[in-house]
Amino acid sequence: MGRAKKVVLAYSGGVDTSVCIPYLMHEWGVEEVITLAADLGQGEELKPIQEKALKCGAVQSLVEDATETFVTDYAFPAICANTLYEDRYPLSTALARPLIAKLLVEAAEKYNADAVAHGCTGKGNDQVRFDVGITALNPNLKVLAPAREWGMSREEAITYGEKFGIDFPVKKSSPYSIDRNLLGRSIEAGPLEDPMTEPTEEIYAMTKAIADTPDEPEYVEIGFTKGIPVSINGNELAPVALISQLNETVGKHGVGRIDMIENRVVGIKSREIYETPALLVLIQAHRDLESLTLTADVTRYKRGIEQTYSELIYQGLWYSPLKPALDAFIQQTQSTVSGTVRVKLFKGNAVIVGRQSANSIYAPDLATYGAEDQFDHKAAEGFIYIWGLPTRVWSEKTRGNL
Repeated sequence: MGRAKKVVLAYSGGVDTSVCIPYLMHEWGVEEVITLAADLGQGEELKPIQEKALKCGAVQSLVEDATETFVTDYAFPAICANTLYEDRYPLSTALARPLIAKLLVEAAEKYNADAVAHGCTGKGNDQVRFDVGITALNPNLKVLAPAREWGMSREEAITYGEKFGIDFPVKKSSPYSIDRNLLGRSIEAGPLEDPMTEPTEEIYAMTKAIADTPDEPEYVEIGFTKGIPVSINGNELAPVALISQLNETVGKHGVGRIDMIENRVVGIKSREIYETPALLVLIQAHRDLESLTLTADVTRYKRGIEQTYSELIYQGLWYSPLKPALDAFIQQTQSTVSGTVRVKLFKGNAVIVGRQSANSIYAPDLATYGAEDQFDHKAAEGFIYIWGLPTRVWSEKTRGNL
């Protein structure tokens, strides 16, 4: 692990990243630390965080508002790909990491830094996403991870920071580790490390408990253009506004909670709780609209691409050469995915109850069992004969030997 003179540090304002500032300077000989806090719609005032970094010893404290980019360049491609890691997690936190990595690299290049740093430990996924993403964007930059090497407990880190005048008003921290952005929240650690422990309501912030949800269902119509969500109930909305409004509407009905055991990149299993109201419903609605507008073979083949795409994001390979190849396929499939999906929200459930598209390849006169039926029933017999021919030949050749 090389040393550096000027470092751009991904900064959240928490204990670890705050302690990273004096640690980098006093233990690793870094001369200048520039911090970068990314605003990804987490609903948090970042000016105090900016000021805190300077008090901790940073020579410059940057705040980048990248919320719109986060939605248009990261969330929307994921929706088009129906990304659900292990068929459950829509990657709300994982999607933020390649964007933060990009911001770090851009800042390092702008301020002539020779390294970037983060506060990740050696057990999580984010270290992989940052390290791989940064080196893919600029392989000449060093990547420093002090928290991965210093071996201090949280209490020891606080004590270390206090030696350099860093004030930590809340000494007793929450037992939970929480990450939030516009797309959702991830909650882990503390009592949740026991897979049999039921999460308490205190950990949730974006979704209501079922007992507190409305007693009447609410219908939401989501409009898509070429796979991209563009409207709610007929009202066109900008990307950030659309996600924000849908988060509120969906979360109000208790939809969007995930409690799962997932397989981390580093080879261990972890228990994770997620709140992703808008993202889950958008993927559900988008996939349903595809069932109306894509042919069977494209739909089936795309399922494998979606799984690969989900794993690619989760494993920190956003900037790998495989991603643009997958993007090209997905973008091609989205040319006809335009229309409206009607979703019923009620007591923790989001149920698709309707869909329509000018590009629909659902043919009522072929599907109906009524008088309007145009399907040639007589043709079915010949089709079945040809379709079943290999099975019949196999049976004739082998049934006497079974």
